[in-house]
Amino acid sequence: MTQKLSGTETGLGDVKMAVGVATPAKMEAGGLVQVNKPDVDVQSSHRWMKLLSLLLLTPQYAVLILLMRYVRTRNAPMFVTSTTVLMAEVFKTLTCLVIIFIQQKGPKGCFSHLYEFLICRPWDFVKVCVPSMLFVVQNNLVFVAISNLDAATFQVTYQLKILTTAIFSVVLLGKRLSVSQWVALLLLFAGVSIIQVKQAMASSVVKATTASSPTPEAKPSEQNEQNYFTGMVAVLVCCCLSGFASVFFELLLKGGKQTVWMRNVQLGLSGIVLGALACVVHDGRKIANQGFFYGYDGLVWTVVSLQSLGGLLVAAVMKYADNILKGFSTAGSILLSCVASVYIFDFKMDDIFIIGMSSVLVAVYLYSSYPPIQPGTEMEVQPPGNKSSGKLLSR
Repeated sequence: MTQKLSGTETGLGDVKMAVGVATPAKMEAGGLVQVNKPDVDVQSSHRWMKLLSLLLLTPQYAVLILLMRYVRTRNAPMFVTSTTVLMAEVFKTLTCLVIIFIQQKGPKGCFSHLYEFLICRPWDFVKVCVPSMLFVVQNNLVFVAISNLDAATFQVTYQLKILTTAIFSVVLLGKRLSVSQWVALLLLFAGVSIIQVKQAMASSVVKATTASSPTPEAKPSEQNEQNYFTGMVAVLVCCCLSGFASVFFELLLKGGKQTVWMRNVQLGLSGIVLGALACVVHDGRKIANQGFFYGYDGLVWTVVSLQSLGGLLVAAVMKYADNILKGFSTAGSILLSCVASVYIFDFKMDDIFIIGMSSVLVAVYLYSSYPPIQPGTEMEVQPPGNKSSGKLLSR
């Protein structure tokens, strides 16, 4: 069908799609109408925020895992992991409070905002304690897992949180998964299983060799420094806690008027209380004898900072980007961690590990790139000269 691009003869003049995507120009009956400059500025600002958050998120998580592995296996005074989890919650909460202060344009608006959502809605704050407690336990277990698994194996295995998040999303949120996403989950499980079978076999060989000919000069603590089974249990529990806590937090975000930053303040405040309780109950005697900041140096403070930064970057990515770009970011961090482990920790990346890692990377891409078409999505098309509209509902 031949069409012109101006006047009432245009076949595109009255096409309007109800999908909420901003474009530099929009279509109306007379042809193209230029969007106001502020709209373009906002779009440009969001584009830069998207690029910045993605560029920071990819190396942030890779560097965090590598640093956590290094500080837990180096020959140096060992810090208490529960204190780092607590300090990360403190840093995250303070950062979110600064963001709210800026958004509310001063102390008066900030205090009013905090009073409304923290004091006037106590039950809402109590509900946030559920995911907050799970996140605190999860962050402590991450240290247990990374202390007993190499960085590459942990990074790949930890992607099982995609599977647990998908399951809880279907059960709790009633979400639909596309066929490609189900295929991706199967591929993810297969890839992780391939790696774990190989790692379990290698761990059994090492134990048998050590038992038959123990090194006399090695200290008992060094011989039993890592336990593969403990690391695997810890990372699997982390995946389950991460999936449930993330879905529960998403449910809270959709059910209230709070911003992401306000929700993070609620999470952080309850996390500080629960983290402090964990320090007292689990490591109280050790902290009393050694001191709260025993073993802290520049690298440990960097780990704390990266931990607190991670949650804020994920929130920024979900606000300004989308799941596809977040999937690429996750895949990039896996590759960075695995390649860096070869050079930093002398990790041996054999053919089986490469096959399993490739399966996980493909699964991450498939799951992020092919989301299901949500029911109720519609496209409204108005033919030229006809004000009545027809709706094309998605299947």
